[in-house]
Formats: sequence, C-alpha cells, structure tokens
Amino acid sequence: MDFYDVVENRKSIKRFKSTEVKDDKLGKMINAAMMAPSWKNKTSYKFVIVDDDYKKNIIASAVKNSSDEVEKAIKEAPVVALIAGEPEDSGNIDGKPLYLVDSAIAMEHFILAASNEGYGTCWIASFDENTIRDILDIPNNFKVVALTPIGEIAEEKQHNPVKNVNEHVFLNKWNVPFSKKHEKTLLR
Repeated sequence: MDFYDVVENRKSIKRFKSTEVKDDKLGKMINAAMMAPSWKNKTSYKFVIVDDDYKKNIIASAVKNSSDEVEKAIKEAPVVALIAGEPEDSGNIDGKPLYLVDSAIAMEHFILAASNEGYGTCWIASFDENTIRDILDIPNNFKVVALTPIGEIAEEKQHNPVKNVNEHVFLNKWNVPFSKKHEKTLLR
C-alpha cells in the first residue's frame, strides 16, 4: 500500500473480529516500531504485546473513558500493544520529557504498520497506570505512555474530516496560512 493510502486508511477502530493477528504481520508492526528514531538513539521505550484474555480484561478495566466502547475494544481485540518509556533514560529539554516523544513516534510507526497490514488500532492514553503496571509487571522507573488494541476491523468507519490547513499550518510566521503560497499542493 502506498504510504499516503496507509495514512488515509488509518482510523480509530473500536470493533474487532476475533480472528488471530498473524505472527508475521505482528512481526512487521514490531519491526516498524523498532525503526523509529529516538533522541540520541536512546530508545527509552519498551513494548509489551498482550494476547492473554485475563490480562486484556484487567487492562480494559483500567481505561478511563466516558463510554465503555474502548473497554470493549480492548477485550475484543486479539492483541493489545502497550508502550512504556523510561524518563531517566531519555532527555528532558526545556521541560519537555523526550521519552514521551520517542514513545509516541514508535507507537505511531507501529500503528501505521498495523494499518498497512490490514489491521485496525485505536490509540489510548487515558488509563490507571498503576493497574496496568501491576498486571504486566512493568518496573516503576517506566511510565506507561499509550496502548492500542489490534485486530481485523469489524466496523465501517469514515476517516475523520481532514483538518483545515489554513487553521493549522502557517508559513514563516504565526497566523500566515501556508496554503496561500501552496494551494495547489494541498488536499481540501
């Protein structure tokens, strides 16, 4: 699949088939994540792949969400991938903890690879970290950053609307729309 098709086809999926995620495809997702750049090549993150139903149920119960949709997605999906970063093993520049950036880049690589392999995902970052840390034996020096269920898609879903470039991308100065100069190259 073309890269831009992958980006366009990726959606936050919350309904999954129970079909097993194929090992070779999961391997491609993991390999894509391991190719992600990180600050000073520290790779201050670790992934935990969870396919144990009992542990997925505990993880689902730890999600903080106003609906039970995400909780059900974690329980339904055959696999959940979690990323945790180690703040002390990464940099902190001007109050910006780079383990969060490094973890986010790696998780995005993983999620885009999942989309390329035909699987759905849903980035989740609101949860009771201690519950997840306890069930997966994650050391205290790591912070759980995000998780995603992974599986064959069992719902039809439209991509969120493309953001208005004039409101989100500027050229050379705040509030000078990038699209004024580059209108012909941008999606509408």
